[in-house]
Amino acid sequence: MFDRTIIITGGAGFIGSHVVRLFVNKYPNYKIVNLDKLTYAGNLDNLKDIEDKPNYKFVKMDICDFEGVLKLMQQEHVDGIIHLAAESHVDRSIKDPFTFAQTNVMGTLSLLQAAKTYWESLPEKFEGKRFYHISTDEVYGALQMTHPEGIEPPFTTKASSGKHHLAYGEKFFTEDLKYQPHSPYSASKAGSDHFVRAFHDTYGMPTIVTNCSNNYGPYQFPEKLIPLFINNIRHRKPLPVYGKGENVRDWLYVVDHARAIDIIFHKGTIAETYNIGGFNEWKNIDIIKVLINTVDRLLGRPEGADMDLITYVTDRAGHDLRYAIDSTKLQRELGWEPSLQFEEGIEKTVKWYLDNQAWVDNVTSGEYQKYYDSMYRNR
Repeated sequence: MFDRTIIITGGAGFIGSHVVRLFVNKYPNYKIVNLDKLTYAGNLDNLKDIEDKPNYKFVKMDICDFEGVLKLMQQEHVDGIIHLAAESHVDRSIKDPFTFAQTNVMGTLSLLQAAKTYWESLPEKFEGKRFYHISTDEVYGALQMTHPEGIEPPFTTKASSGKHHLAYGEKFFTEDLKYQPHSPYSASKAGSDHFVRAFHDTYGMPTIVTNCSNNYGPYQFPEKLIPLFINNIRHRKPLPVYGKGENVRDWLYVVDHARAIDIIFHKGTIAETYNIGGFNEWKNIDIIKVLINTVDRLLGRPEGADMDLITYVTDRAGHDLRYAIDSTKLQRELGWEPSLQFEEGIEKTVKWYLDNQAWVDNVTSGEYQKYYDSMYRNR
């Protein structure tokens, strides 16, 4: 009935739900199996609009369950995996590195071994198969704030793509950089990346790895900076800023990341790595000020009225100074580039969170987890 069957792991999470929605709607000839453990970051309310589509199926499962994943692949005749399931919050990784190693490293290894076992049992083996692993720019470590002589950042620079943009340094993360992870989170993602590449080099597994910059947009769990601060500004709660807020991040609208994943899954070269970024660098303190101004304006408050909510707190251990992705390779080889400027993306994002307060309240209260625990307890 279906031309392809693809497992998307972590499909109830922030980025994963956008990828699931895109594939289900764009490819009615594909069966999309959303495999998610439904941890605190997984919420099926993110996918209410497509849950009844005939080409969509949800399976509650831990990616570390090798036997369960293998059986699912055999039953569904899976020929593609898009692997997004991961523990991803740096602060949590500092407090509990074991969980990050278990999920991000051992979970990825479980998926790889299940795919290898199933695909090698088929007459065609790896032909027409694809294992696509989504990773992070944090595996590369940190970039310094550098600038041309006599010019203070941010300054206008030109990436190798030829595009001009504001930047806080002249160097960017490229696919050939060596890994230098600094947190338990980034170390666990680096380990999973290495396993994916090793399965290609050792067994011939058709793999692809991508490393992406910070995502923002609808359905992001409100422990991350942008949704957390939108909610705090709305309710006039303190905005805790690490250090002086000088750390720089490259931001990408989540729908553009999903578009990139679609293109890379279908057209990317096996065994290659592609970096995905927005050429969109912001200091944390500056993005917070944009959020305050935007929320205040949309709520009818005087613009900037809530600047006094900013509260500086002790910096996080091992806090990388600057991330900046060079996605020239992806643009040059596959024709992808971001569709939204940051100003447009942040406006859409703030409006979504303000218009969906019930979703935010449900997530922050934890009620959705109680519901899912009850729903799946006896299955």
